[in-house]
Amino acid sequence: MAEERRSVTRDDLKEGFLALGMTAGMKVIVHSSLKSFGYVEGGADTVIDVLMEILTPEGTLVFPSFNHEAPYNKGEIYDVRTTPTTNGIIPDTFWRRKGVVRSINPTHAFAAWGKDKERYTADHQATSAMGADSPLARLMADGGYCLLLGVGYHSNTFHHHVETMEGAKCLKLRGEVYPVRLADGSERMAHTWSWRNGVCPITDMGAYVPGMAAIDRVVKIGDSTINFYKLSDGYEVIAKCLREGIDGHPPCKDCPVRPRICRWSVTE
Repeated sequence: MAEERRSVTRDDLKEGFLALGMTAGMKVIVHSSLKSFGYVEGGADTVIDVLMEILTPEGTLVFPSFNHEAPYNKGEIYDVRTTPTTNGIIPDTFWRRKGVVRSINPTHAFAAWGKDKERYTADHQATSAMGADSPLARLMADGGYCLLLGVGYHSNTFHHHVETMEGAKCLKLRGEVYPVRLADGSERMAHTWSWRNGVCPITDMGAYVPGMAAIDRVVKIGDSTINFYKLSDGYEVIAKCLREGIDGHPPCKDCPVRPRICRWSVTE
């Protein structure tokens, strides 16, 4: 008879997160897969509760709250009050919680809780999805960290911030504009980035990932492999690969891939 797997408990999660070095007051962005753990007692809420308990309200907890154009593909628009995320059950549970704020970006919003939640999410529609003054930029400037819960570096959105800041020609900072619905029910147009018309082997395919081993902290919780690193350290690893190329892949400056053109594209 196969051995029955033990459920992952609140204590298991707390022990694992503390072993990574997470402490009160830290600023952390989380990418997650609930099913990667096996079975978590209390589900997504337990994971969120433990993270909030460790970080305390003096810290800041951030999750992606992306929709990847899903509402627009159905003839709808991003509504900050109701549009689900496409990032999984933990982020979708998180942004709906009391005390969590959500940024205004048509396709790549972020949600935040804690001391700096308002500052991290403010004016996202006026900056860029992942560039300077974006939630990720502000998080890194404050010494923030990234926590990957069972998703690996494929879901490491931070590498797109590095691409943007390094001037990757395949991304356009404010290349698309969409209607959005705000918290008061009003509608406006808001900019976001233009995604590339192709694949980046360095980030999308993870050529940079082996270099993260030197800065990565790793634990196992249940069936899930958890990665934790400081954003500024990760920036240096990823940026070096983009600047110099790696494993036969050319540096950004020599890559022919450019931003896509779609019905939402603008020329400004």
